[in-house]
Amino acid sequence: MNTDSIIIRCTKCGAKNRIPKNRLNDRPVCGRCHLRLPEGRVFDSPVIVSDKTFNDEILSSPLPVLLDCWAPWCGPCRTIGPIIDQLAKEFAGKVKFAKLNVDENSATSAKYNIMSIPTMLLFKDGKVVNSLVGALPKAEIENHLRSLI
Repeated sequence: MNTDSIIIRCTKCGAKNRIPKNRLNDRPVCGRCHLRLPEGRVFDSPVIVSDKTFNDEILSSPLPVLLDCWAPWCGPCRTIGPIIDQLAKEFAGKVKFAKLNVDENSATSAKYNIMSIPTMLLFKDGKVVNSLVGALPKAEIENHLRSLI
């Protein structure tokens, strides 16, 4: 993937649009539905990833990524969910946030040896640079995010 472009998901139709970074201020529109793409808020909420979309969404991301590995039955996972959503808004355009349901995506879970949840994997340039296990406080997650950018 060209690192001089960024992927912006349309809020209306969900299409992924590849936009050159030097054209982000031109108020680009979605190639499918022609809705104006979000201005200045490239990734302001976590992207749901699966085994099939993992490479495109995480490993090919031009931004650093926090991947939240979780399961719906996990109480601590539900506790940090709103924190992840809030951080996604605060770090929009600097860090991409994604969620992976470990129960539904066993191949990726096994590949990254996810043994406990919640586990947050921090990726930079397609490589895991750190992992955080447990329901950590927002401030601690923020400190790790700042080290990525």
